Amino acid sequence: MKLHQLRYVIEVVACGSINEAARRLYISQPTLSKAIKELEKELGITVFTRTSTGISLSSDGAEFLGYARQVVEQADLLERRYFNTVPSRQFFSVSTQHYAFAVNAFVEMIKKHGEDEYQFTLRETRTYEIIEDVKNLRSEIGILYVSAFNEKVMLQLLKEEDLDFHVLFTAKPHIFVSSQNPLAKKPAVTLADLEEYPRLSFEQGEFNSFYYSEEIFSTISSKKSIQVSDRATLFNLLIGLNGYTISTGILSSDLNGSDIIPVPLAEEEVITVGWVVHKKTQLSRMAKVYLDELKLFIQ
Repeated sequence: MKLHQLRYVIEVVACGSINEAARRLYISQPTLSKAIKELEKELGITVFTRTSTGISLSSDGAEFLGYARQVVEQADLLERRYFNTVPSRQFFSVSTQHYAFAVNAFVEMIKKHGEDEYQFTLRETRTYEIIEDVKNLRSEIGILYVSAFNEKVMLQLLKEEDLDFHVLFTAKPHIFVSSQNPLAKKPAVTLADLEEYPRLSFEQGEFNSFYYSEEIFSTISSKKSIQVSDRATLFNLLIGLNGYTISTGILSSDLNGSDIIPVPLAEEEVITVGWVVHKKTQLSRMAKVYLDELKLFIQ
């Protein structure tokens, strides 16, 4: 087993394609495929499952990837310490529901720990896709929430996909509204107070189950309902239409300005936000750094 073979596996996972990985590694596709097959033969496992539509990590491959990342990171540290080599390009990806604090932590991670070369990915996406991304190791970490309503279904689904859920924090629900919205002046609001205002939520595509919703109380009907696909659009509609959305209440004025504010929602419910990871992987150094920044920001 050679160090460059480990780097090859990491690059293929990052690219999701052998052809693209070969291009970035400046080697031919047959050379890359041969190196990986030789590694699989030596290890006695199948790292990548090959189908007519592409490749994906096997269960054994997911476990191997965690160790490979750690070995490559340590090798890079040794080379930089004793040979003054240029740092290798860093890799890290996270998939998250539409949370501003996830972006804040991502920014701080790059500011404090980004080297001269890196390839980082932040996917604000749908709940189902977060689970798929982490399951297939397209992302190391996923960030999503559970509540009394969806907890049993979500945790069972994560278990079936070999994913672990780790609690980041619990919060009472809030609404986000424009600072000019009449509701912004209230110390707290009820669901009854919201009836005449447009409710904004994130659409979940073909997996539009109530259990996948990013907002609690999704089963309660609303006279005015708008679904969007991104956070910027949602914030613009909050301002333009005096709408509201229900979330954790954690918002950063540094990134989001002061036009949107949180107001407590006086309902008996708790939101538990956590991060998910594949059971068979070991977190990379950048994943650990990101989690540290995430926890610092939340605190």
